[in-house]
Amino acid sequence: MSSTVAPKLPPKKRDWSWRSQAFRGLIYQVVALGLIAFVIWFLAHNTLENMRVRGIQSGFGFLGSPAGFDIGEVLISYDALDPYWKAFLVGVLNTLRVAIVGIILTTILGTLLGIGRFSRNALVRGICYAYVELFRNVPILLQLLMWYLLFTELLPDPFDPLNVLNLFYLSKGGFAFPTPVWGLGVGLTLLGAVIGVVAAWAYRRWAIRRFEQTGQPPSLFWVPIALVIGCAVLGWVLGGAPTAMDIPKHSDGPVEGGGNVTPEFMAVLLGLVFYTAAFVAEVVRAGIASVPHGQTEAAGSLGLARGQLMRLVILPQALRVIIPPMTNQYLNLTKNSSLAVAIGYPDVVSISNTAINQTGRAVECIAIIMLVYLTTSLTTSFFMNWYNRRSAIKER
Repeated sequence: MSSTVAPKLPPKKRDWSWRSQAFRGLIYQVVALGLIAFVIWFLAHNTLENMRVRGIQSGFGFLGSPAGFDIGEVLISYDALDPYWKAFLVGVLNTLRVAIVGIILTTILGTLLGIGRFSRNALVRGICYAYVELFRNVPILLQLLMWYLLFTELLPDPFDPLNVLNLFYLSKGGFAFPTPVWGLGVGLTLLGAVIGVVAAWAYRRWAIRRFEQTGQPPSLFWVPIALVIGCAVLGWVLGGAPTAMDIPKHSDGPVEGGGNVTPEFMAVLLGLVFYTAAFVAEVVRAGIASVPHGQTEAAGSLGLARGQLMRLVILPQALRVIIPPMTNQYLNLTKNSSLAVAIGYPDVVSISNTAINQTGRAVECIAIIMLVYLTTSLTTSFFMNWYNRRSAIKER
């Protein structure tokens, strides 16, 4: 039986005539990009010319000059004689600290609230529902001011703080707590904890695959926790088992020593977390509700407990609905952190306002703020989109 081979078609030539839709689309895109570039050039040129006529200096050369102002809360060493770029770096680090810690706490609290909306206990359901309706309907700025007034007006004076076991102190001056004295042992402990997190992540992947193959529910909580703690303890032992702690001390004056977080940081963190968690709870609730009820019945027929049912069956399938709107909430939390300037937290916006008042470089400082929030938002979006694609591939 003879088989016929289809003749090869000649390569299709690109039609460069105006009748080609692809050619017209290319021309339209080039014209649109040209117009956008012209508008940007015109605005920049017009702004610089107006500033020159009015004798206003421009450029980013001021970043190398001494800042001349102190910052109340820093994560790196900073002095008033340091240049402006270092002051901006301090502000960026303060913004990232609020954003990263806030995202982690918001995810935990919002997920628990979203799951609580499906609890069989009417009291738990009612509390979760009341929380969501209360916090998401009060403007975030009012919540920040509420927390700030709570910490600065109702707490005791820094000279007479609330004392817990002579280890923790809470007052208008902030929250003081013991911290380990940095050394090789502490570094190895942290390294061990990171290795434990990676090992816990690898174990969870293996355990979920095993559950899908055998139907036997593995431990997805205690084993990962044991891996993280065990690796951290191993690093602590290998580092010489250090026990030195910097413990805060209180005598006649304010609390000294140990770690400390200011009322401004606590106010902005709690305000952002409690506000955004209400929206995250609704996102999680919608994702759980999107899972067909037949999945719940099928998992129940396997003898899974309600907690295993949620962790192994419902939440993995709900992620495809949860992740995209969750990204928006992370971005909202990061951008809402700019409201911290209202309560005096030294984030990048607060530092920029001070720099504008001292140098008059308003355009440059605003450009720095825009660049910081654009970079953080794009980074968050990139990571969440990657995780969303990965979850979609695993589901298929």
